[in-house]
Amino acid sequence: MKEDGYRLNVGLIICNDDGKLLLCKRKGMNSWQFPQGGIDYGESPIKAARRELFEEVGIKSKSTKLIKSIDEWLKYDVPKKSRRKRFLNKKFKGQKQKWFLFRLKGKAKISFEHDPDNEFDDYKWVSYWYPLNVIISFKENVYCQALNKLKYAFCDEFNNVR
Repeated sequence: MKEDGYRLNVGLIICNDDGKLLLCKRKGMNSWQFPQGGIDYGESPIKAARRELFEEVGIKSKSTKLIKSIDEWLKYDVPKKSRRKRFLNKKFKGQKQKWFLFRLKGKAKISFEHDPDNEFDDYKWVSYWYPLNVIISFKENVYCQALNKLKYAFCDEFNNVR
């Protein structure tokens, strides 16, 4: 699954009992995204997803139910001007992601205190397609693909008419 220039990563779509999705604001920016994070060496994508749930937003895996994951990997390129300093001298192009849709079991307190990278400073619960209106442009295609591939599982979970 490794591909030169692409960091293996998981994308997390978390919904609450009202069918709203968790969207997080990047610290110090007016940039919103779903929680996501790298897959450590030797770690499976699902294990990384459950670890990142806790690290990024403070949700323990026992507080969630996996609804569905996407079988294929989705990838996006990060524009050079947006790459972090640690990636500038490497052959880094972007992220290659495995996406997961989770449902919270009951209420959960969202917390950013466990994130070693301290990425987020705010969050909101939004409607299913709303993220496409606010996501940074270079991630838009991946978000559109992920939401489209997971929409039937989401609808089935919430007994919505397709």
